[in-house]
Amino acid sequence: MEKRSFSIAGHRTSIALEPDFWQGLEAMAQARALSLAGIVREIDETRETTNLSSAVRLAVLAWYRDRPEISSAAEAGSAG
Repeated sequence: MEKRSFSIAGHRTSIALEPDFWQGLEAMAQARALSLAGIVREIDETRETTNLSSAVRLAVLAWYRDRPEISSAAEAGSAG
């Protein structure tokens, strides 16, 4: 687990995630031309769960799931 701190809506908060989720979040932020703080802020504003770390994990998973190249590979793998 790796912990990082952000300022969201004027409050300091820390998020602890596994390294793979940090890498996914960084890729997600880069693809949307946002900083890590910017993407975390967006996730925070739209989350349905009370736990920000869980919301970030779900957002990263959804982002990868919805990418066409990932979806195609998953479908090809489940077909065989």
